[in-house]
Amino acid sequence: MRKNINLSRIASAALFAAAFIWGTSFVIMKDVSERLPPSFLLAVRFTVACLLLSVISWKRLKKLDKSYIFPGILIGALLFSAYLVQTYGLIGTTPGKNAFLTASYCIITPFLFWIVSRKRPDGFHLVSALVCLGGILLISVDFSSENLFSVALGDILTLICGFFYAAHIVAITTTANDKDPMLITILQFGVAAILSWVSYGILHALGKAPFFMEGANLGGLSLQLLYLACACTAAALFLQNFGQKYAHPTGAAVILTFEAVFGALFSLLLGREEGFDALRAFGFVLVFLAVIISETKLSFLRKRKNKTIHKGDLS
Repeated sequence: MRKNINLSRIASAALFAAAFIWGTSFVIMKDVSERLPPSFLLAVRFTVACLLLSVISWKRLKKLDKSYIFPGILIGALLFSAYLVQTYGLIGTTPGKNAFLTASYCIITPFLFWIVSRKRPDGFHLVSALVCLGGILLISVDFSSENLFSVALGDILTLICGFFYAAHIVAITTTANDKDPMLITILQFGVAAILSWVSYGILHALGKAPFFMEGANLGGLSLQLLYLACACTAAALFLQNFGQKYAHPTGAAVILTFEAVFGALFSLLLGREEGFDALRAFGFVLVFLAVIISETKLSFLRKRKNKTIHKGDLS
């Protein structure tokens, strides 16, 4: 029993660390994506992460068999799609908005899972979806614009990215639940790396993706790419896999939503949020509240109420 409690605490710490690391990545991704083509950036990021985890876990590679092929390809393709759309979206919006709008995957996931498993979302999921829509409206719409309902393309792409992340989660749950998390992680990185190189090659051949943008600092970019590949991809996803294995699913989901909070916080501290006002701040609060409602179903409030009732009975 004691061992399980310790593992749960370690798992929670691992998930919190993953959320923190991912939160720092939004500003760095914004900087790098302005100097490198997104497909090339992702190709390097996934390749380095795949090789790093393969070296660390080379003994586990012997366990790979045919049953890993379909889940690996599906999950890897969805991961590539999510990251690619998110990176292009980041070019057209701020890191903080990108972080919070990406968190919409927590709201989309139950509805996608409904399509696959026929398990209908409950009332909490419906309420959270409405709250999330309100938050997205406040975050994305430029109310100071002459065209009141103008929405940046980057915001739209980020919401599409949330859909792909939700599909990625559902795919893991439905196709890889009985698989070794490390092997699935390595495989999905490998598939995502191949797709990134292919997309970059096609775009480069068409003249749409130069090798480096003007003003690129190779030394600084190398350090940023290493951080994104080793910390934000390999290490963070390993921490997530470990944490989700030993932590309660609801608690894990709530902790991971702090990625959006850290992303917005770092963006604000580094002065990357333009036009940040009270309405947009309230939109951030609504999106975060929607995630909490969806993932916890406000169970912590019910527990507190029950404790209060019990104390009243004793008196």
